[in-house]
Amino acid sequence: MNGQPVSGDLHLVKPFDHGVLLAVVDGVGHGDEATAAARTAVAILEKHASASVANLMQRCHDALKSTRGVVMTVVSLNTATRTLTWLGVGNVEGRLLREDAHARHPAESVLLRGGLVGLQLPMLQASTLSVAPGDLLVLATDGIAHGFDRQIQRQETPRQIAEGILQRHFKGVDDALVLVARMAGESHE
Repeated sequence: MNGQPVSGDLHLVKPFDHGVLLAVVDGVGHGDEATAAARTAVAILEKHASASVANLMQRCHDALKSTRGVVMTVVSLNTATRTLTWLGVGNVEGRLLREDAHARHPAESVLLRGGLVGLQLPMLQASTLSVAPGDLLVLATDGIAHGFDRQIQRQETPRQIAEGILQRHFKGVDDALVLVARMAGESHE
């Protein structure tokens, strides 16, 4: 956010055996305290990347009880089963945009549960979806306006897509972060 030397919005991309963990974490508020809470969550996610998303959320909740807390969405991609398991607490939006335009569900959204990791954790229930090469995953914090997924140019690289979303949809009144990943067969962009 303009005028702040640090951001409370952080991300993680951490490979593990047969997969990769992706997460976007938004520390409550702004400044150093928000950043400290987000860093604590990211450190836990990185250390335990192969754990279930519900387990990761609970671990973060337990570690953040003396902080402002965070909202976050955690995504575990399993390359062996070609599945994505995700869980969101708070308002970090997640979209899975299918490469196959004729898919039964060409776009999916993470079900966000109300609450605050570190203060009030809701009942944790993750969702699992199949993924295919070319599918696009987009995670965005609340500094990005709703509808960010409408003008995506799919031929662009994940970095270009993220930068385009930031340019077009940044609200300007909060920290903002966009993480984009494209499924690319056995590896991921």
